[in-house]
Amino acid sequence: MSTRTYDRTAAARIAFLGLGVMGHPMAGHLARAGHHVTVYNRSPAKAQDWVAQYGGASAATPLEAARAGGGADFVFACVGNDDDLRAVTLGEAGALAGMKPGAVFVDHTTASAEVARALHGQAGGRGLHFVDAPVSGGQAGAVNGALTVMCGGDAAPFEAMRPVALCYAKAVTRIGPSGAGQLAKMVNQVAIAGLVQGLAEAVAFGQRAGLDMPLVLDVIGKGAAQSWQLDNRGKTMVEDSFDFGFAVDWMRKDLGLVLDEARRNGAQLPVTALVDQFYAEVQALGGRRWDTSSLIRRLKRQA
Repeated sequence: MSTRTYDRTAAARIAFLGLGVMGHPMAGHLARAGHHVTVYNRSPAKAQDWVAQYGGASAATPLEAARAGGGADFVFACVGNDDDLRAVTLGEAGALAGMKPGAVFVDHTTASAEVARALHGQAGGRGLHFVDAPVSGGQAGAVNGALTVMCGGDAAPFEAMRPVALCYAKAVTRIGPSGAGQLAKMVNQVAIAGLVQGLAEAVAFGQRAGLDMPLVLDVIGKGAAQSWQLDNRGKTMVEDSFDFGFAVDWMRKDLGLVLDEARRNGAQLPVTALVDQFYAEVQALGGRRWDTSSLIRRLKRQA
């Protein structure tokens, strides 16, 4: 199977599947970079809104998006979960059925390593390429074109997609073979879960102690406690503001993937399992769409 080499300035034909809070701006960066973009979304109104904002075209099915303009060089997807990913890739109306030989499917969904490997095999059997490429950086990273992309798959299609993905990313790195990108994203979520819980406990403790917490966070942010979470979520925890960012529902989905994989590979994740249950409590408080920093809400409720 051949794979065309692209530089970042070359105009490619692209299909983008999924225009949620991440996919909408990501596809927009591709259009603004001069690529020929056809979008598909399960809710057609979102696709029409995207076209009104960025130009390009929309398609009624993933297959039609992949076939548009003589065939996409790359099909990017950013959907909800494994089942959503299968829905846009497989079947008579799925993208794989419409892609031209040698084209690359790039999946930005946070999904299981298992489905990534399965779709890599399905694509290979059709003369296509599949790269699992989950992202970190949240909605702000997507809007600002500053995502971090962790990739699994074969080297040649990765090298082909990398300069294109840099339209909305600050770093695009191949971790290893198929599934490695998804596993790296799981590592990312394990690290974040523990950090957010630790930060929530620290803020709640400081507030109970009567400290000026914005000042405390500014001070400790210049030392060993500094982290992205502290810099970006510490003060909003103090303000009890959570109507933004990465939703608790999404984090529970991701941690479910992590815990399933840990059961397969034997990894011990006691803190991650505990934080997952804490997020279940936040959901019960009505916080399904609150930012993940809302872990502090359960601590305040218990105080």
